[in-house]
Amino acid sequence: MKAARLHGFGKAAEVLSIDSPDLPEPAENEVRIEMLASPINPADLNVIEGTYGQLPTPPAIIGNEGVGRIVRMGAGVPELRIGDLVAVLDPGSWCSHRTVPAARVIPLPPGIDPRQAAMLVVNPPTAYAMLHDFVSLQPGDWVVQNAANSGVGRCVIQLARHLGFRTLNVVLRAELIDELLKLGADRVVTEDTDLRKDGASAQLALNAVGGASALNMANALAAGGTLVTYGAMSRQPLKIPNGLLIFKNLAFRGFWLRQWFEVTPPDEQNRIFQFLGKRIADGTIRVPVHASYPLDRIHEALAAAAAGGRDGKVLLDLQA
Repeated sequence: MKAARLHGFGKAAEVLSIDSPDLPEPAENEVRIEMLASPINPADLNVIEGTYGQLPTPPAIIGNEGVGRIVRMGAGVPELRIGDLVAVLDPGSWCSHRTVPAARVIPLPPGIDPRQAAMLVVNPPTAYAMLHDFVSLQPGDWVVQNAANSGVGRCVIQLARHLGFRTLNVVLRAELIDELLKLGADRVVTEDTDLRKDGASAQLALNAVGGASALNMANALAAGGTLVTYGAMSRQPLKIPNGLLIFKNLAFRGFWLRQWFEVTPPDEQNRIFQFLGKRIADGTIRVPVHASYPLDRIHEALAAAAAGGRDGKVLLDLQA
């Protein structure tokens, strides 16, 4: 077994190493998984830095999501078979093999692309929940979002199109506009666009940036609209004029996927993941992959994931 283990918090080169920890045998109601792929998400970088909202106790294998095949099962495991492709719900996926409770895996549809399935557990449910849990959107309603070319942003575009909602998407680079329009976006503009003059009158705004970008989107909301913050890429706070609260009665909410897992019943989680797995399998949801790296090159992979200007996710190939 090989695994990326965190021995503290700080610079990855100083606190993260490739180790060979013991691999426990599957106990009752547990399965052993040969891990195939795992993405590097912004939250993973925050965990390494020690700045995430919830941190593991070192030494700890990290990696918030991943996909693999079941290679061994303990007693009492229902509805799963050796060879099944599954996504794993619990952190700890940056490894070649892992043993987990059977209740913490998601069986995947036949024929699904494993690299796309590796990205099932974080971005798609974040997009799904934000589109459903804050505002009762109707077909034709507008949603405005920044960081629209991010993993979550692309899932929002594709899910909104599937569900009949329209999206106004804000990006930093003009060269992304055509790409996102082809993905299914209704409109794409750059950060220097004054959304007070846009006229979209959105019911929902999804904020991954903060600062001036969030205020710009708040100005695009209709009276009674809701702005949901799920990221802070600019590391700048929200500064909301009193008038937007008094005269437009806007609501400002936050979303954290880990909390969603805690409050959403398991049956509802399973229903949503089955829906999202089918959408990945049929191509409705697809996130581009910038590059793949073997686990032994974890530090190169982390540098690539932290760099700007990427055109997709950085994946770890866990059997390379």
